[in-house]
Amino acid sequence: MEARIYKSTGSWYVAKGADGTTFKARMKGVFKNKDITSTNPVAVGDYVEIEMEQGDAMITGIHDRRNYIVRESPHGRVKKHIVASNMDQAILVTTVASPRTSQGFMDRFLVTAAAYHIPVILLFNKKDIYREKEIEQYALYEDMYSEIGYTVRLVSATDAVDIAMVKDLLAGKTTLLSGHSGVGKSTLINGVLPASQLKTHAVSGWSGKGQHTTTFAEMFDLEDGGSLIDTPGIRELGIVDIDKAELSHYFLEMQPYISQCRFSSCLHLNEPGCAVRAAVDEGKIYPERYVSYVTILSTLDDKGY
Repeated sequence: MEARIYKSTGSWYVAKGADGTTFKARMKGVFKNKDITSTNPVAVGDYVEIEMEQGDAMITGIHDRRNYIVRESPHGRVKKHIVASNMDQAILVTTVASPRTSQGFMDRFLVTAAAYHIPVILLFNKKDIYREKEIEQYALYEDMYSEIGYTVRLVSATDAVDIAMVKDLLAGKTTLLSGHSGVGKSTLINGVLPASQLKTHAVSGWSGKGQHTTTFAEMFDLEDGGSLIDTPGIRELGIVDIDKAELSHYFLEMQPYISQCRFSSCLHLNEPGCAVRAAVDEGKIYPERYVSYVTILSTLDDKGY
């Protein structure tokens, strides 16, 4: 019987069949993942085969994934953890205050999503506490990312009109929701899906950082169709499985210029005849994004981790 994974706790999984029946399941044996070597062979969003054995639901197989997002495993830099799979889009919840989301973090997330062909919506939350300088910073981000081609929205998770707009973005799609701890993901989900009633914590006053409220990834069905995958708050996001030579392809605004470089192996640093650097100098690529590119590139070796 086919089912989809809605929650993973590491040893047990919550799966739901096509008829809406929910199972508490565990894996039968050890699965070898055909895509990557990861610390979690089964992830939220996976379609699996389930068999009943002596009253227990056993996962006996995993269907091929349409896409997935991975991150460095907390158990070691050389290991990988599948965040979620089989999604139509991702929403990165960010803030420019309390706590501030760095552009470097946003760009690393966008690169990871682009590598797996997952469209991203940038949702800037907590507009109700923005002062003039935060509004100006948001306006810069909105211009930059909208011009690249991303959907950018400014919201308050406690505003009914904004929640209605977010519901429209989610309708009929499987969406991954991610972001730093403390940016308001749980408040946002409680607004979109009141029945979930996720725990929310205030941002730590002494550190300015959020506290983790979600321990495991979990998927929720939406009233208007579609599903929402909530993920644990991410403090840092390492780039996984991307080679240095590939990185520029995942900065969407660089794509039109890559083939114009004099050398096919151009890393867009100091090489002569680099069309990407020329585009930066001519104002066709935002210098802040180029700085992000160079910063990320410096963290990669030739194997991408």
